Amino acid sequence: MTDEPHISISLDRPTRQYAADDELIARFDISNLPAVNIQAIEASVLWHTEGTGEEDMSAHEFVRLVPGDDADGDLTRPQTLKTRLPRSPLSYDGKIVKIHWVVRVRVFVGRGRDLVEELEFELSAVGNSDLAAENGRGVSRG
Repeated sequence: MTDEPHISISLDRPTRQYAADDELIARFDISNLPAVNIQAIEASVLWHTEGTGEEDMSAHEFVRLVPGDDADGDLTRPQTLKTRLPRSPLSYDGKIVKIHWVVRVRVFVGRGRDLVEELEFELSAVGNSDLAAENGRGVSRG
């Protein structure tokens, strides 16, 4: 195990598969970094393209936390980011272009190198629970 500062991100769905209009809940925390060294944290849900031509990127949800936002100023405590996902663009794994959705957490450190961590997830038009409901299995989302 390392003593290096680290960002841990987890999603409410272990499969990391979401459908348009689903709610995504991401939890993140920072370890091995004293709270006093953190100037700010930026957490975002965004998509970016990869492939031929110019690469695009757009933030769907963005939150900036600063030490004054918490009563005790400790941004190392676990944090939660919630958002309702849009209907487009959907994840796409083509030969010429790919569209990736990620949760990105960036920690701005007073002295030292800033930290960045990303966790990719899939955004599709219809989720697995929707398909099951359409097939008469009556699966509901919780």
